[in-house]
Amino acid sequence: MGTLDKYLARQNLSAMLTCLGIGVGLYLLSDVFDRLDDFLEAGLGLGTVVTYFLVKIPLIVSQILPAVFLVSMVIQLGMMARSRELLALRAGGVTFGRLCAFFLVYAGAWCLAQLAVAQVVGVHGEAAANRIWAEEVRQRKVERMELPNLWFREGAYVVELKRAWPGRGEAEGAMLLEVDPGGRSIHRIITAEKATAEPGEWSFSGVKVLDPVTFAYEPQATLVLPLNQDLRSFLAIDPNVDPASLPMWKLSGVMERLAASGSNVERLRTAWHMKWSYAFSLAAMALIALALATLWENVYLNLGLSLALTFAYYAVFMLGVTAGQKGLLPAVLGAWLGNILFATLAGARLWWVVRPTLARRLPRPQR
Repeated sequence: MGTLDKYLARQNLSAMLTCLGIGVGLYLLSDVFDRLDDFLEAGLGLGTVVTYFLVKIPLIVSQILPAVFLVSMVIQLGMMARSRELLALRAGGVTFGRLCAFFLVYAGAWCLAQLAVAQVVGVHGEAAANRIWAEEVRQRKVERMELPNLWFREGAYVVELKRAWPGRGEAEGAMLLEVDPGGRSIHRIITAEKATAEPGEWSFSGVKVLDPVTFAYEPQATLVLPLNQDLRSFLAIDPNVDPASLPMWKLSGVMERLAASGSNVERLRTAWHMKWSYAFSLAAMALIALALATLWENVYLNLGLSLALTFAYYAVFMLGVTAGQKGLLPAVLGAWLGNILFATLAGARLWWVVRPTLARRLPRPQR
């Protein structure tokens, strides 16, 4: 990295940290006012409250980073134009295309950082915040947590549970389908009023066994089956959590299982591509900031336009995502629509600006 690149990166980092601090502070302030009454009613200590908001910071950063990156670049380029630094660079032989190349590479590095923060640190932080909110604020202890409509498949059995208490290892309203290895026919249909689950041994009571061929059923007081499914593993799934909010690698597994069962996964597929596109929206923001710098050098005007364009970008982004989820657009196109549109418009403007410089540098054909 050359001296100029280090200078530009240091300038941008300074602006980004300032904007990021203001953005996170405002976000946390609004969240504190929104949830403070709940914390006070729950009688939680200061340490728990502080922990709740601290673990949310990575998620907040990942959400506001594209807008912060755009604003920081607009401020940086505006201040450089105001102090005549851009003019001095051009006089020293540094073209605007050279600046564009640096900022695009720089934005690419931030895209990877955004992806890591959102899908690793942010996901774990959100899970920790949700746990504090659910277990300590809302008094939903693990032992009391009730999950409705659980199902899983193990070996020859497809198991459905109407209600389950994973913390206690208990369930009600169980129905089991015993199928052949190919899954083409059902040997038995087993219903049970209650179930007690331990890995390797599930005990059912109030059992009725139905033969789907003769339609004869046999009541049994108890039935023990060698099922290895740990009911407590379902505690990792909050019924109020959308699968689309899972990290990318877990979402991929969920999509594969649902697709294998014949479910429509277009919404989840769009959400998977959306995670990539949102991370790489920083590259689109870099193009927008560079394009604005070629139109006006007034930092205040460009700052106002950048905020307006941020809202416009999010509107188009969500419009594309919604269209992808509803099947109106392919999942990839819907998720990337905002990036494609704004990057194309900003890139066209930049190409128009740097084209004369490139034309002068390209060798002319010999006659």
